[in-house]
Amino acid sequence: MKLDTLKVVRIGNSRGVRLPAPLLARYRIKNDVTVEQRPEGILLRSVSDKRFSWEETAKAMAAGGGTEFSDLEKATAADGLFSLDQ
Repeated sequence: MKLDTLKVVRIGNSRGVRLPAPLLARYRIKNDVTVEQRPEGILLRSVSDKRFSWEETAKAMAAGGGTEFSDLEKATAADGLFSLDQ
């Protein structure tokens, strides 16, 4: 993981950090970012990044009431592994 030091600058009555253009391009950040506050710091993500954080993923899995594997069984039935057991 590469570490960069960015300068905190005054922007009106606030303060902000300027992100270099290559960094914005790499993470597909255009106009807006989401900010996730974590115990170890903050996480900036592109608004277009629809992935859940680990905490959000765990909550979504717990709320889902379990996983349905019947589709997986149907999809893998043709892989030939069942014939090895016979």
